[in-house]
Amino acid sequence: MGIIERKKREKESRRLQILEAAKEVFSSKGYNAATMEEIADAAELSPGTLYIYFKNKEELHTFLSIDMLKHIAEDIEAVAQNDELPGMKLDNLRDVFIAVYEQDPMILISLFHLQAGETLKNLSEEVLETLTFTSGKALSAITSIINEGIKKGDFMDHHPVALADVLWSLFSGVVLWVDSKRLLNNQKDFVKSTLTTAFSMAKKGLKKD
Repeated sequence: MGIIERKKREKESRRLQILEAAKEVFSSKGYNAATMEEIADAAELSPGTLYIYFKNKEELHTFLSIDMLKHIAEDIEAVAQNDELPGMKLDNLRDVFIAVYEQDPMILISLFHLQAGETLKNLSEEVLETLTFTSGKALSAITSIINEGIKKGDFMDHHPVALADVLWSLFSGVVLWVDSKRLLNNQKDFVKSTLTTAFSMAKKGLKKD
């Protein structure tokens, strides 16, 4: 292995080390309370090293969100490409959303806050473009499921992009709303059951009369 290749691998390894440490700190303390110094300590690095790889906390957190979005997009694309009927694909899409939430609810919740908040203004153009592209892949895969259902006469004939936006909004809305209720009332986590109910209603609403 040459020097250039070795340095490239070392840089990527260090970057992944920082991301794993950041994930632990964000998940345990929440985005607002976490600091770059705590992340550096968890990664066993100096704070200055973190700023070599990430401009600020917002950018570091955004890369975690992008990694999650990539995972979501890949899973939705797999659902869209299988040979099942459109209605069954909606059930599989629901299962993807539930599985992603159960895997890492804190990062997912932070992702939805990121997409709707002021943090986007603090991101570099390159990072923002990556986030936009990855979000677009996920929504495009959902749109293809809807479009297939429309063409087969199973779903109502409305704009597939608008219907895909509704499903994504349903996902994010349920996660954020139920989580806020859980925090305020110290209740059991009802995201899975609420998403199941919401998708059952959405599936009935999408069916062509």
